[in-house]
Amino acid sequence: MLDALQWFVDLGSIVVLPILIFIFGVALGTKPGKAFTSALMVGVGFVGLNLVIDLLGGSLGPAAQQMVERFGLNLTTIDIGWPAAAAISYGTVLGSLAIPIGVGLNILLIVLGLTKTLNVDIWNIWHAAFISSLVYALTNNFAMGIFATVVYLMMILLFGDILGPVIKKFYGFPNITFPHGTAAPGFIFAIPLNWLFDRTPGLKDWKADPETIQKKFGVFGDSTVMGFMIGLVMGILAGYDVAGTGQLAIKTAAVMVLMPKMVALLMEGLTPISESANQFVQKKFPGRELYIGMDAALSVGHPAVLSSSLLLVPITILLAVILPGNTTLPFGDLATIPFLVCLMAAVFGGNIIRTVIGGSIYMVTILYITSWVAPLVTASAKAANFDLQGNSMITALAEGGLWTTWMYVGLTKILSWGGLAIIGAAVLIGLIYVNKILPKKKGEMI
Repeated sequence: MLDALQWFVDLGSIVVLPILIFIFGVALGTKPGKAFTSALMVGVGFVGLNLVIDLLGGSLGPAAQQMVERFGLNLTTIDIGWPAAAAISYGTVLGSLAIPIGVGLNILLIVLGLTKTLNVDIWNIWHAAFISSLVYALTNNFAMGIFATVVYLMMILLFGDILGPVIKKFYGFPNITFPHGTAAPGFIFAIPLNWLFDRTPGLKDWKADPETIQKKFGVFGDSTVMGFMIGLVMGILAGYDVAGTGQLAIKTAAVMVLMPKMVALLMEGLTPISESANQFVQKKFPGRELYIGMDAALSVGHPAVLSSSLLLVPITILLAVILPGNTTLPFGDLATIPFLVCLMAAVFGGNIIRTVIGGSIYMVTILYITSWVAPLVTASAKAANFDLQGNSMITALAEGGLWTTWMYVGLTKILSWGGLAIIGAAVLIGLIYVNKILPKKKGEMI
């Protein structure tokens, strides 16, 4: 059974997701023909999105590495990027159990009315597998690793429930949410920062959404031109010649244009399934909502997200150099920065200045946490027989540096089972409040 499941996961997200979209679409009442074309469009959209992300990573990664070599930086922990982290996570028996646990738990919580999120983004359950692998590396306790998986999956569904209304308001995606391990923690991190920014003289009055910036700066405020200019600066800092700098500038401009178009393709495929899900829930569970849990890739095409993310690439490298005690060399996950800040941008209302400042603060914490957790990531990689390619210490910004990772590993290290139990209790209370108590309060107010 596990071998068959692993085979299915190994088909890759661009195959797995359309199959799941088709199955869920038909189960929710979409006509088979429509469900098939919708699933196919989702697959096509993800292929296009991955191509654009690969273009971004293939352009910025070498430029960043060139900058590091040019300025003679000495950082001993290599950021291997999320694809390698996912492979490590699914490379053990403990990791491979995350998907069946995730599917079963999701269905159970929906039936019990403890979540509104139907997570079809099964591939990204690797985040839960990653956390459980670190817990196992720390404790050598398989049962504790399983418990960490369950608690993490419940937490990410809670995040999905909270995010649903925000996604609809900011991105305009109805009945869609992002129970995504890389993106959702940024949303929580941004909330107190936004409160602080609202009370900071000067900053609280700066309007810096893409539309306002374009009005103030004309052609230089256009997101495509901004991408070009950022690529130009990156090329110069990397020491590229005129041809290399020009190509990098055009490629970053291309990312700004192509990313939103790929997201539009994805939404074209998802809309019929989302509508069927809503109709199904209203029929079976009157008065309840259902969100389709998707990859946060749907959100990274927003101009505020892309502009902020491109600015954060050189900022992240600079921070890695100047922060005392940091050992992490940002590399593999530089192209994943849009996923780290996409939901921060939603909290900040698309304000690019706030997103860059908040994202910079976030990256400080991420760099320190990745450095701290690197020994456990390296141990997990060795347990999964992952090729370290000569690196003595590895880490991954996109999951290894998040505050959620710090919370799970830190509390487990201090309190063992008690630490995970505290997180689990808090998450369960959150699910009950969001899905049971809050709807009753709203009903009483009406």
